[in-house]
Amino acid sequence: MATNTEELLDLTQAHLGEIKEALGSGTFQQVRRLLNGLRPVEIAHLLESSPAPTRNILWQLIDSEQEGEVLQELSEDVQGQILRRMETAKVVEITEGLDIDDIADILQQLPDRVIQEVLSAMDAQDRSRVEKVLSYDEDTAGGMMDTDTITIRADLTLDVVMRYLRRHDELPSSTDNLIVVNRKDEFVGLLPLTKLLTSSPNITVREIMQTDVEAIPATLSDSKVASLFEKHDWISAPVVDEGGKVVGRITIDDVVDVIMEDADHSLMSMAGLDEEEDTFATVARTTPRRAVWLGVNLLTAIIASAVINIYQDTIDKVVALAVLMPIVASMGGVAGSQTLTVVIRGMALGQIGRNNISWLLSREVLVGLLNGLLWALVMAVIAGLWFNDYTISFIIAAALIINLLTAAVAGALLPITLRSLNIDPALAGSVALTTITDVIGFFAFLGLATYFYI
Repeated sequence: MATNTEELLDLTQAHLGEIKEALGSGTFQQVRRLLNGLRPVEIAHLLESSPAPTRNILWQLIDSEQEGEVLQELSEDVQGQILRRMETAKVVEITEGLDIDDIADILQQLPDRVIQEVLSAMDAQDRSRVEKVLSYDEDTAGGMMDTDTITIRADLTLDVVMRYLRRHDELPSSTDNLIVVNRKDEFVGLLPLTKLLTSSPNITVREIMQTDVEAIPATLSDSKVASLFEKHDWISAPVVDEGGKVVGRITIDDVVDVIMEDADHSLMSMAGLDEEEDTFATVARTTPRRAVWLGVNLLTAIIASAVINIYQDTIDKVVALAVLMPIVASMGGVAGSQTLTVVIRGMALGQIGRNNISWLLSREVLVGLLNGLLWALVMAVIAGLWFNDYTISFIIAAALIINLLTAAVAGALLPITLRSLNIDPALAGSVALTTITDVIGFFAFLGLATYFYI
């Protein structure tokens, strides 16, 4: 997997060089030939790796029969930029032949008015299927499912099932099971293709189907769907509505997309950015997005500075405090981030709940205490030798222990508290944690200094 990714990146950069050179010389025919000789996923990666002006030119040079497949491979941000410049008729044209879940994903990037126009231009069957997917939130099983399924009845013989399958031009992608339903289209079980192909054609589906499996509720969150696929090693799974009727299925490629999005979200949220952030977005789009998060951070920095200002007289009299203050804040911030990351990851994997949070909190407090004692001792020796003042050695040692314990508690409880308030811990956790460790660290360090020196 890693090798394929590296090869794709190397190919992209190589193709970028060739295309940039061809664009510079004005030989658009050569660019078109190079571009359309690539696979859709490679073209999409090439577009995402190009600045906006080059990207617009490249999109115009893609063959029309490839546009739909390329579009579905693009990130939401880049996809939205292209779709916003597209007429309704063109959207209908490029989505023709795509999977229903991919069409739904594309339509969700458009204004409601345009969505209705696109739906009106579809045939009745496709419109019904897309509307079914759009009726669910995009972050649920229903929102990510494909309605293209093959269902069979339990009383059929395998010979009849085989003849039924041969009537199809091809099976839906990633088909490893046939979905068994009753006369009301309610989920009954699964018939693996391996059993269908290796069993006697005279027996019925009921005799060999799997009934010990459960379908995925359409309202289940996409992250929980991904966890189920990881836990059971599924390739595909049926999706049912509240009444147990089969409404679609989810395949492993959709789950991989969710996993990638969650990983991007965890990484980008730490900087207050969207997981679909376009690397080559324009200055006008990038500046406002970053400005908001910088404003939040400025507010928290002002709060920490206000605490320092309270002890201005103490700092004026003991200059060494100004030198050592960043150490207390930095150690608390790092320790808290370690705990915060572990807890957020555990929550994402569904490993943390009411039954084990107290044990985890106790563990983090003990780790914080032991690390606090260790590094407090080290810093006390350094400060004593540095300033030849053993009072300041005691002050910084005590402040470090207090702040590392605070960091452990805050890092463990913040994600759970934020989640209960419907706030994304990955987005707000690091800022809140930094504010807490800075404020408590400065209060402890400067407060103790004021007590002993003033």
